[in-house]
Amino acid sequence: MPSLTSAEATRRAALLRVDSYHVELDLTRGDEVFGSTTTIRFRAQSPEVTFVDVTPRTLHAATLNGVPLDVAGFDGDRLALREPSAENVLVIEATMAYTRSGTGLHRFVDPADGQAYLYAGMFVDNAPAVFACFDQPDLKAPLTLTVTADPQWTVVANGAGRQTAPGRWEFTETAPLATYFVGLAAGPYHGVHSEHDGVPMSLYARRSLAEHLDRDAPEIFEITRACLDRYHEMFAVRYPFGKYDQVFAPEFTMGAMENPGIVTFRDEYVFRSAATEAQHERRAAVIAHEMAHMWFGDLVTLRWWDDVWLNESFAEYMGSRVIAEATPYTDAWTSFATGRKAWGYAADQRPSTHPVVGEVPDTASTLLLFDGICYAKGASVLRQLVAWLGDEAFLAGLRDYFARHRHGNATLADLLAALGRASGRDLSAWARLWLTTSGVNTLSLDGGVIVQDGTPSRPHRIGVGRYDRSGARLDRIEVDIDGPGTAIELAPADLVLLNDGDLSYAKIRLTDWPAVIDLLPRITDSLTRALLWQAVWGAVRDAVLPAGFYLRLVAAGLPAETRVTVVEHVLDNAWHAATQYLPASGRVDALAGIYEVCRSMLTRDPERRLAFAQGAARFAPPGDSAVVATLRGWLAVERTDFGVPVDPELRWQIAYRLAALGELDAADIDAEYERDHSGTGAEQAARCRAARPDPDAKAAAWQTVVADETLSQRLLFASADGFWQPGQEALTQTYIGRYAGQMPEMATRRHPQVVSRLADLAYPRYAVAPETLDTMRRLLTRDDLTPMLRRAVVDATDELARSLASRGR
Repeated sequence: MPSLTSAEATRRAALLRVDSYHVELDLTRGDEVFGSTTTIRFRAQSPEVTFVDVTPRTLHAATLNGVPLDVAGFDGDRLALREPSAENVLVIEATMAYTRSGTGLHRFVDPADGQAYLYAGMFVDNAPAVFACFDQPDLKAPLTLTVTADPQWTVVANGAGRQTAPGRWEFTETAPLATYFVGLAAGPYHGVHSEHDGVPMSLYARRSLAEHLDRDAPEIFEITRACLDRYHEMFAVRYPFGKYDQVFAPEFTMGAMENPGIVTFRDEYVFRSAATEAQHERRAAVIAHEMAHMWFGDLVTLRWWDDVWLNESFAEYMGSRVIAEATPYTDAWTSFATGRKAWGYAADQRPSTHPVVGEVPDTASTLLLFDGICYAKGASVLRQLVAWLGDEAFLAGLRDYFARHRHGNATLADLLAALGRASGRDLSAWARLWLTTSGVNTLSLDGGVIVQDGTPSRPHRIGVGRYDRSGARLDRIEVDIDGPGTAIELAPADLVLLNDGDLSYAKIRLTDWPAVIDLLPRITDSLTRALLWQAVWGAVRDAVLPAGFYLRLVAAGLPAETRVTVVEHVLDNAWHAATQYLPASGRVDALAGIYEVCRSMLTRDPERRLAFAQGAARFAPPGDSAVVATLRGWLAVERTDFGVPVDPELRWQIAYRLAALGELDAADIDAEYERDHSGTGAEQAARCRAARPDPDAKAAAWQTVVADETLSQRLLFASADGFWQPGQEALTQTYIGRYAGQMPEMATRRHPQVVSRLADLAYPRYAVAPETLDTMRRLLTRDDLTPMLRRAVVDATDELARSLASRGR
C-alpha cells in the first residue's frame, strides 16, 4: 500500500475539515472477516480531487452526497473523491479481515478455553483496515461507534457504551480524536470496576486470567488513582475523556497503546506468577506513561510525525517522574538510569541514530523513530530542560500549551513558544543543540577541567559528587558546563562522579576504574550506584574496558545491590558480556561465576530471592551435571527449599535453559505446555523447542520464522528468540547465510512492525566472528531491503561489530 507522504497530508489538511465519523462494525460474520460501514461528514475548501483511506477485504459500495462512487477501479488503499462539495456525507460499506499481527482488528483464540478475543491496533496507519477514514493525525474528529457482536461478549471502546439489544452496543460520541487513537476490544472479557474523582475506571482481561486480574486489581487501581491525582495537580487540566478503561489484551505487539478512554496493554502485565518488585515497578511506569499520553498526544496531538517526541518523550519523562513522586516506587529514576537511559545511549551511538526531532517524509518512516532516542533520550533531555528552566516555569509552560491547543494539533514551535512565555527564555539554541542534532557527549575529568567530547558540544547542568573510600558522599555541587572544556575546583576525593544525580544526558568516563570495584558495594544511594554500573557498562560497550572487568564488578557489587530493577539490568548486561563480548573460551567460566553469585544469594536475601532464582536458571553453565540436577529438582517441586514458588514463569525460565543445554527433549516441552496450556505457555513452548540443540528442531523453528504466515506474530517472535544460543555455533553455522538470503523476501510479506522485531530476534547475535560481520555487511549492500529490515540489520550489525571489538580488547 502507498504510504501517506508529508506533502500529501499537508495538502489534504488544507483542503478538508472532518466534522464526524459514525462507524458500524458487525463482528458476527465468522472467524475471518467482519463488516464495516462508515459515515463521514466533512467539509471541503474547494472541489479539488482528494481521497479517503480504506483497506478492505472487499469494498462493496461507496456514496458521496448520495451519489454512488465507481469502486471498480479501487486500488485497495485509496478511494478517490472527485469534486467534493462544501459540505459532504461519505458512506462506505466494506468487509474487513481480522489479523494476527497486532494491527487492524486482531483476533486471538485462547488455547486455555477456546474463547475468541478481539482488539484494535490502529497505530500508525492501520485504522483503514477497520474503518474508512482520512488517516492522518491532524484531521481529528469526534467518532460515534456501534458494534454488533456475540451477545455473550463484552465490548469496550473510547466512549462510554451500553448494550441496547442482545449483542448490539452503542457508544457515546468521543471528543475529537486522531484516527490512530480509535480503540476497541471485544470478547468474553472479565472486568473489574472502580471510580475515582468522578472518573469511572475499569480493568479487562481474558477469562483465563480472571483470578490473576482480580488479585492484581487493587494495586493497579491504586497506581492509576495516584497518577491521575498527580497529573491533575501538575497540569491543572482534568482528564478530558470521561471513563478510563485499561484492557490487558492477548498477543499485543507493543507494551501499551494510549487510546483515549481505553488504554491497551500487553496482558503479561497481569501477573500469572510471583513477580519481582522490578516487574511491579515496570507495570506502574507503563500505567503512568500511558496516562501522560492523555494530555501529550491525545488532548494535544502532533500535527505530523516529525514531532512524535511530543508524545513519547514527554510520556516517558512524566511516567518516571510521576511514579517517583506519587507511588511507592520512589527510586524510579534509578531504574530509568540503568534501563531506559542505557537504551537511549545505545541507540544514539549506532549508525541509525537520528535527532530527537527529525523530518519524516511519509507515514511508513514513522516506525523508524520509535526507539531509544525518541523515548529515553527525549525524556533525559526534558529532565535536563527542567533542571535548567526550573520546575515552576516548566509546568506553567505546559499548562499554557494545553490551554492553547486543547483538542487540536501542535508542533515543536508551539511547545517552545509556550515554555518561552512561561520562563522568559529563548529556547531556540537549546532546541537546536539538543533536539535537532544526534549523538551523545562524553564527559570526563582531566585535572581541573571537565572535558566534553562529541559533536556538537552542548550545554549541561550536572552534579559533581565527591566520595570517600567508605562510599560516603563528601559533597555535591551543581555546575553549568558548555564547550569542550570547563574549569572546576575540587578538593581531592577517592571518587569524583560527574553527572551525580543524573540530571543530564551524557556518558561518563571515570579517572580510576579499578576503584569502582571496591567502592560501588559501599555506596548507599541507589541512583549513584546505578550511574556507576552504567558508566562501567558504557565503557565495556565502547571497548574502553574489557568485558571481564564488568563481570568482576558483578561478582563484587551485585550481592550488595538492593534495587531489584538494577539487579535485573545488571544480569542482562552480564549475559551480554559473557556470551557475546568475551571470547568463547571464557564463556563457560563466566556463566558459572554469575550462576554462583545468583545461587549464593538464594538463602541470604528474601527481598531479591526471586530475581536471583531467575538469574540462576538463566546462567546455568553447560556441562555441569550438578547444576542440571538442581534445575530439574526445582521443576519437581511447587516451592524451592529457599522459599521461591516454582510457578509458570520460573518453570518456563528453567525449561528454556535446560532445553538450550540439551537437557529437555520435545516430549518434556510438550508436558510443560500441558501444565500451562495458555497463550503464554504456547509462546514459551515455541521458544523452548527452537532452543534445543537438535538439527530438526532448528529447521522447524527457522521455517516458522521465514515462511509461516498462519501463526500469530508472538509465536513467530518466540521461535526467533529461541533459535540462536551460545554454544550452538557449529549447529547453526549455515543459518547465517540463510538469514542473509531469506530475510529480504520475508520482509516483503509481513507488516513492518513485525519485520522490525522478527529481524532483530532472528539475527545471529552469538555467531561473533569476522565472517558473520562480512556476511551482514554484504546483506546491507542490497538495494531491495525494506526500511524496517535495513534498520534492524544495521543496528544488530553494529552490535556484532562491538562484540568483535570487545573480544579483541
